[in-house]
Amino acid sequence: MTDISTSTTHGSPPVEPSLHRVMGPWLLLLFIVGDILGTGIYALTGQVAKQVGGVVWLPFLVAFVIAVVTAFSYLELVTKYPKAAGAALYAHKAFGIHFITFIVAFAVMCSGITSASTASRAFAANMSHAFNLGLESGMGITLIGLAFMAIVAVVNFRGVGESVKANVVLTCVELTGLLIIIFIGLWAIGAGEGDVSRITQFSTAPDRTAFWAVIGATTLAFFAMVGFEDSVNMAEETQDPTRIFPKILLLGLLITGVIYVLVSISAITLVPPEQLGEGETPLLKVVQAGAPNFPLEIFGFITMFAVANSALINMLMASRLVYGMSREHVLPAALGKVHHSRRTPYIAIGFTTLLAFALITFVGEVPALGGTTALLLLCVFTVVNIAVLVLRKDPVKHEHFRTPTFLPVVGALACAFFAGPWTGRDPIQYTIAGVLIGVGVLLWFVTVAVNRATGVRPAEPTMEDLGGSGPVN
Repeated sequence: MTDISTSTTHGSPPVEPSLHRVMGPWLLLLFIVGDILGTGIYALTGQVAKQVGGVVWLPFLVAFVIAVVTAFSYLELVTKYPKAAGAALYAHKAFGIHFITFIVAFAVMCSGITSASTASRAFAANMSHAFNLGLESGMGITLIGLAFMAIVAVVNFRGVGESVKANVVLTCVELTGLLIIIFIGLWAIGAGEGDVSRITQFSTAPDRTAFWAVIGATTLAFFAMVGFEDSVNMAEETQDPTRIFPKILLLGLLITGVIYVLVSISAITLVPPEQLGEGETPLLKVVQAGAPNFPLEIFGFITMFAVANSALINMLMASRLVYGMSREHVLPAALGKVHHSRRTPYIAIGFTTLLAFALITFVGEVPALGGTTALLLLCVFTVVNIAVLVLRKDPVKHEHFRTPTFLPVVGALACAFFAGPWTGRDPIQYTIAGVLIGVGVLLWFVTVAVNRATGVRPAEPTMEDLGGSGPVN
């Protein structure tokens, strides 16, 4: 395999060791399913029901369709350029403007780190509930969140093999929780309990039609569908990515889409939408309504591990993204260093962990961050769908997946539409996104200064001979 070029004015830099290719199809499938499921479905079902009523399953279905369309674009690009940088690499290859590349990378990185930081605080809150610690907010939650994020960093540093094995366990736990919800719902429906007719009933605000209510709810539900894009950042650690990525990514999306629809139907059958939308534990209400004798503490543990899985995978993605972009000299070269014994990007892991510490400590729980994360990713997805079409003029020597041309067009239009203010998105999300991008612009100038001081100039990606697999240990 040919590395991305790293030209400098002072000769070639030392060759860093390559990453371990430890992920086969089943580990990749569990990575994708675990990344998509995460905290979204455990927390968002009630908020979606608040906007549309009983048809809570419909926004999740629409979000699923948008995600699948965009996934086809990712599949063409990740099999064409199986490198760790993901969307940022595709933007760089398509447009060749380092500033755009950096902003795309920064937006994706921020989405992962903010999601992981929020998940760490959610982990702390659920841990407090499960162990009756009585730490609902304040310094106690912050300290637990910081300790948890430090553990995530250690697991990440030890290697993707250990990280993905932890992901296997946590994914099984969160899947178990959702299967419990589905089973309780189906059992109740079979026993004639609940109200199945709710699944066809709209309940919207007086000033909104059913169409715009679904659109607005979809912008929220879409946050629960993101995660599939993280998997492309693990391309350099996947066995034969060109061959296995297409079927595994689509299978993972299908599994999570079916689970989301079934969970939504079970939830709304047992709990009226106005009650489901109250508070932050909608699925706990479903358990209480459908199986009152079920020990609720167990479900608290399951929720705790579900958000832990989200944090782990998001920090994996963020560190690998930083590593990939540093190899392109869009970020300082030091961030691309690989530990010689653990074979992990340890500087990138430390950098992203410090950012997460800052968010946990100084930002805390900001409800709008979830919507802002979805907003940033919708903008990134728009760029990726356009990049597919631009890069059709760049042939490679190996065979790769090719998506039908109309899908990237539909994907770009859909993602741009759902990122717009006409969807009813909270304006604060645009403010937060603007501040984050402003920070990105500042970091861009810092990166340029570092490159000039060290005599390094950004290198154009060279993607020849990427069809084969690297070493597997």
